[in-house]
Amino acid sequence: MSLLSTVKVPFRPVDRLRPVIGSERYTRLTTAAARFRDSLGRRTIWNVNSTAAGGGVAEMLQGLVGYVEDLAIPTRWTVIAGDAEFFAITKRLHNQIHGAPAGGPLGPAEADHYARILAANAIELVDRVQPGDLVLLHDPQTAGLAAPLAGRGARVVWRCHIGVDLESDVTRTAWRFLQPHLAAAEAYVFSRQQYVPSALDVGLSWVIPPSIDPFSAKNQDLDPTTVRAVMATIGLLDQPAPPSPGQFTRRDGTLGDVTATASVAAEALPGPDDPVLVQVSRWDRLKDMGGVMRGFAEHVDDGYLMLVGPDVRDVSDDPEGAAVYADCLLAWRDLPPAARGRILLATLPLDDIDENAAMVNAIQRHATVIAQKSLAEGFGLTVAEGMWKGRPVIGSAVGGILDQITAGTGILLSDPTDLTVFGRAVAGLFADRAAADRMGQVAQAYIREHFVGDLHLLRYAQLFGYLLATG
Repeated sequence: MSLLSTVKVPFRPVDRLRPVIGSERYTRLTTAAARFRDSLGRRTIWNVNSTAAGGGVAEMLQGLVGYVEDLAIPTRWTVIAGDAEFFAITKRLHNQIHGAPAGGPLGPAEADHYARILAANAIELVDRVQPGDLVLLHDPQTAGLAAPLAGRGARVVWRCHIGVDLESDVTRTAWRFLQPHLAAAEAYVFSRQQYVPSALDVGLSWVIPPSIDPFSAKNQDLDPTTVRAVMATIGLLDQPAPPSPGQFTRRDGTLGDVTATASVAAEALPGPDDPVLVQVSRWDRLKDMGGVMRGFAEHVDDGYLMLVGPDVRDVSDDPEGAAVYADCLLAWRDLPPAARGRILLATLPLDDIDENAAMVNAIQRHATVIAQKSLAEGFGLTVAEGMWKGRPVIGSAVGGILDQITAGTGILLSDPTDLTVFGRAVAGLFADRAAADRMGQVAQAYIREHFVGDLHLLRYAQLFGYLLATG
């Protein structure tokens, strides 16, 4: 039985981006793609990560790989396998890179297990990758593949989607664990310059921010009738189920129906016109879902809060998810009845990735205000997704959220633990819907200018073109 799995991504017509990004940016993308295709020759680009669904990396790859396919650039996406202990180790690394101690330094036993799991994956992977191929490894789960792939003659780039602005003893511990595995990589990619650690060669580091795909099931336009139909179907709106399900366009261009339901903990549901605060994220302690709940319960007197995340059984590379969700559920049950009645906890099934994305799309579009009150954040692409939908976003002034929310596009929380300030920001936008709408319009324009996928692809073309030219 193979450890590796291949993710098949339908091609996405690049021409659809033209009306979004304009003719000048579109021409720049297609011209760069033609030059890069010629320089690539018979090589293939490989993306390697640890999950096909349930996180921002997988979502971005669905879009980017699809556009690359349409640009006739040979590309593959492979997902590695690991056991529960391996993913517990990489989750500790994830937390430590964010500055959270997460159980203390990893010792020789953990280092040995990490190396053995990746060595087993590498046996299969080096048989598939050809000398000269370009391999993009994503996040700590894949770092141990760099050396065997480089030994095969591949050109290896390691892409880290997480980080923290200031180093500490905790972060340096994580980087000491990873650095020997990364020595064979020819380049490193980070979402922000501040994330480049002193343990790695800054001269080999590139900064490439993430992006959204405006036509993915998560971001495509949905009219208000469809939004309400989806919200009623999945069980988040006090409205009868629609006579026909809300529809969306799948990755392969076919129409899909939202028929699945969420698992919802709630004592009451909002009506169609009630103000709603939404935070969508993994059940991760650093996303501070519990803090969002307390801030809303203690400082917002009207409206509803929806805390939304994936079904914890469906996210294989995040062993903490079930525990975090359970803690949130216990905290919700302990709230005073008046507050508990205005707060919903929802988990969304992941067995159909496109349908899951359409659910999130409808939830964000129904929101009056979107929150991302993270304690630490690699980039926080849910911020860009909410802004793209024309919604005001309240986000913590941490990590990549700082790059997305600028003056007039949302509200930054200088101290994400200050629940009073957070609650007042929510209440203020609930009370002044006109101001919230204006902020959302400015936010959408900012995301169009800075965080759409054509810019992401151009930056990768520059990096890979440089490696080909210097190799």
